Amino acid sequence: MKLAVVGGGSTYTPELIDGFARLRDTLPIEELVLVDPAADRLELVSGLARRIFAKQDHAGKITTTTDIDAGVADADAVLLQLRVGGQAARNQDETWPLECGCVGQETTGAGGLAKALRTVPVVLDIAERVRRTNPDAWIIDFTNPVGIVTRALLQAGHKAVGLCNVAIGFQRKFARLLEVEPGQVHLDHVGLNHLSWELGVRLGGPDGENVLPKLLAEHGDAIADDLRMDRRIVDRLGVVPSYYLRYFYAHDEVVRELGTKPSRAAEVAAMEKELLEMYGDPALDEKPELLAKRGGAFYSEAAVDLAASLLGDGGSPVQVVNTYNNGTLPFLPDDAVIEVQARVGRDGATPLAVPALDPLYAGLISNVTAYEDLALEAALRGGRDRVFKALLAHPLIGQFDYAEGLTDRLIAHNREHLAWA
Repeated sequence: MKLAVVGGGSTYTPELIDGFARLRDTLPIEELVLVDPAADRLELVSGLARRIFAKQDHAGKITTTTDIDAGVADADAVLLQLRVGGQAARNQDETWPLECGCVGQETTGAGGLAKALRTVPVVLDIAERVRRTNPDAWIIDFTNPVGIVTRALLQAGHKAVGLCNVAIGFQRKFARLLEVEPGQVHLDHVGLNHLSWELGVRLGGPDGENVLPKLLAEHGDAIADDLRMDRRIVDRLGVVPSYYLRYFYAHDEVVRELGTKPSRAAEVAAMEKELLEMYGDPALDEKPELLAKRGGAFYSEAAVDLAASLLGDGGSPVQVVNTYNNGTLPFLPDDAVIEVQARVGRDGATPLAVPALDPLYAGLISNVTAYEDLALEAALRGGRDRVFKALLAHPLIGQFDYAEGLTDRLIAHNREHLAWA
């Protein structure tokens, strides 16, 4: 089995490598290709990757290339983990929206739209190269904004499934609180990427006992603290929202907070510099503890599980993924991309049935889906007016003057990445 990781020079990659090494019985990789235009980062990351494989007695071969076509040739699956513009572009996404009184965040609001505009054309170009080189390969997208990027891939006819680590993070957290194995915890996870709720936590499978009320009663403070939300929000909802819902439920508070401290991008950039120095140490043969602070926890386990299910029979039959709605949420079009539990196999992902949703959740999902429609149109076709309409449609913006000011700033800060600007 051959896998290619596009964006293999990312500081995330040793997390992925560690999972591949530990879970080699689930996903028996013979060759892993790390693809990245940054040859210097590739050298550091691949050196550590080979040492991790060696320490854990993994027989797979790790190779590197800056050539996408060569890297994806004959691959059974291609994982995408890109950041177009790097941390510098992310830093801008997290700062200029604050000038208009709006949340500055890399995957939602105006910053998320900027990232989508930069990213979608690049991802589609890579996907076309994969299709020309190896049309049977699966594309697993971990590149944010995952929902919009996955929809672009599916809409263009690619074999693609989107992946996020939010759900597996909740699964692991709840398993610890319940003192059970993670595989015993099934989530009633519903929504869009970075706009989701855990409506139930079931033991043993989709039809198991819902222990969410018990979790909230016994561990509500800890859960709310992890979400950085007021306990009252969780209690009133009676469900566990993704921590990204904080940008919606406490928008003004978050804007004030973000204006008083360095951006997350600045923190991550400093962390990445330190990580890359660590990766260059020939004595290091395991992922460093600092990597846990970088983000992406349990990404490797989720990626292994998904790839194993798409390529064979090694993964879990039911996983949380991003895929076409196809009637699952009846208030959305079939070609909307949702994030729910799905049966995953060689033919792709099929969402499980979802009970009728409270309008509190369905309304916000519908609103953000409408924004994503417009965001994808802007990413594919460009133009100031399309950018403006997407911003105006976003529930975190929604005012004419805000959308006007944000449109100008978005284009000014991203001109080098926008072919039409």
